[in-house]
Amino acid sequence: MKIACVGGGPASLYFSILMKRQDPSHDITVHERNPAGSTYGWGVTYWSELLDKLREKDPETALAISENSVTWNSGVAHVRDRRTVQPGDDGFGIGRRRLLELLADRARALGVRVEYEDEITADALPDADLVVAGDGVNSTVRERYADRFGSDITVGRNTYIWLGTTKVHEAFTFSFQETDHGWIWAYAYPFSDEQSTCVIECSPRTLSGLGLDRLSEADGLALLEKLFADILDGHPLLGRDQGDGTARWLTFRTLTNRTWHHGNLVLLGDAAHTTHYSIGAGTTLALEDAICLAEALGAHPDTEAALAAYEGRRKSDLLRLQSAARHSAQWYENIQRYIDLPPEQMFALLGQRHSPLLPYVPPQLYYRLDRAAGRLEALRRLKRWLGPKLARSSQSRVLAGRK
Repeated sequence: MKIACVGGGPASLYFSILMKRQDPSHDITVHERNPAGSTYGWGVTYWSELLDKLREKDPETALAISENSVTWNSGVAHVRDRRTVQPGDDGFGIGRRRLLELLADRARALGVRVEYEDEITADALPDADLVVAGDGVNSTVRERYADRFGSDITVGRNTYIWLGTTKVHEAFTFSFQETDHGWIWAYAYPFSDEQSTCVIECSPRTLSGLGLDRLSEADGLALLEKLFADILDGHPLLGRDQGDGTARWLTFRTLTNRTWHHGNLVLLGDAAHTTHYSIGAGTTLALEDAICLAEALGAHPDTEAALAAYEGRRKSDLLRLQSAARHSAQWYENIQRYIDLPPEQMFALLGQRHSPLLPYVPPQLYYRLDRAAGRLEALRRLKRWLGPKLARSSQSRVLAGRK
């Protein structure tokens, strides 16, 4: 099979690796429009379940990624001058640039052509048996056929900025700071022995009130360094790790598509779907897409049947995580509802922010119910039954409002 992957992100590169391992005779080219080593963002997160899947599919890639990752097993939350620590599952961080280097090296070693500064336009797709659009949420390939894919984008309310810092955190760290213009908060996690990612989020009102939408990058970073001095320990915040070195305030766009394939063209990773960054699943889902697509193509000789199987399975797998991401984003959009709780309660509900039940129950009552549910099986069953029911009702109202 001749395969062309548009976009050189983790999904395309890992898919090409898996297809070459499946059959070395596949003719595969990855077309990346940017120069080698040029990428956005800082570090990405993943969890041990992904590493287990990578070890099963390609042990060499899994080993390279694990050897270049850092890990943590606790969370720390700072609220005003209060600090709370909670143990958690093992989390992993790796620099996005380093991850792409490892995947590209592995792909080339298997015989994949990885072409940089090679932009593919939607009007001139490569001549191939299969074209994989892995060119991100702004996919030009998908936009060319947006009516066929049934693309829909929902814009979040809050604004965020993706930064780095030389402060190497030992845990996944949250900091919530109150200003005269509302709350602003940071999520920080390490991705190497030298740097951490620091994502900062706030409401549009807070952004405007603090002047962050008007300040120069240098002045904006200086103000943010003062606001989050509690977790930076004198270390600087760094602008976007990209060609122009600038960082911009953004609003998150949740992308869905009615269908993921059209003819011999198929969507992969963020070109097919996005989930809010606050659940830290973007890279994991992209790699899982790659695994599923490769498996479907290996199991179905007919390409159309393979693409249909891939789409059906991934859409089903994503339902729970998409719901979790939606509720996580809403938790932060309604942070005033939780921020004045006692520290241990606030942090506990931060960990429960994916719950579809939480928005419908007074926070302190939910906290008590959750503690009791940990001891009583009947309450656990009630939560499992009631949460999805309320989530379906909420989703129905959202869809009705779009009509």
